[in-house]
Amino acid sequence: MSLTGRADEPGKRSLRREFIAARNALASDDVRQAADALAERALSLPEVAGARTVAAYVSVGAEPGTLALLDALRARGVRVLLPVLLPDNDLDWGAYHGEESLARVRHGGRMTLSEPAAERLGPDAVTAADVVLLPGLAVDARGMRLGRGGGSYDRVLARLERAGARPALLVLLYDREVVARVPEEPHDRPVDAVVTPSGVRRFR
Repeated sequence: MSLTGRADEPGKRSLRREFIAARNALASDDVRQAADALAERALSLPEVAGARTVAAYVSVGAEPGTLALLDALRARGVRVLLPVLLPDNDLDWGAYHGEESLARVRHGGRMTLSEPAAERLGPDAVTAADVVLLPGLAVDARGMRLGRGGGSYDRVLARLERAGARPALLVLLYDREVVARVPEEPHDRPVDAVVTPSGVRRFR
């Protein structure tokens, strides 16, 4: 299936595999250079420049890198929240105090994540964020995001909506991951902007 094709749920899984395979084929130097460019682009956004609290995440493997951005935000005095994956796939949150404050946590046979080792702040802590960075594999011309399929950030978005919170929703991607269309479900919500190494695209 094409990276820009529409798909039902089996097709959605196929799309995910395709995007993940493309990421895994990237050279480590390309991943590092993209991370630096992403940090520079994201930090220049007015929403990020004016944020007091940013909910983010620690990138894994060949995901678009986030650590340079996390450290730059912290150096600016921004409060950075990072997720802690719970057994039911919901997310708790903890504050980021530098890379040394992270612990590597293996979640069953699924994945190993870098998570804050400090105090847990509760799932509702994300509602205080001015900006929420959402992980993803692709975004389309409408701002619809293709996630990894675990549903954790669908819960985050639902929690924000219930709380009446309106943070800026951003996704960090490689340039080739901005496509014409991705599959969507009724509960899916568009992001406000995508940040890639070459620029920023806004959707609303």
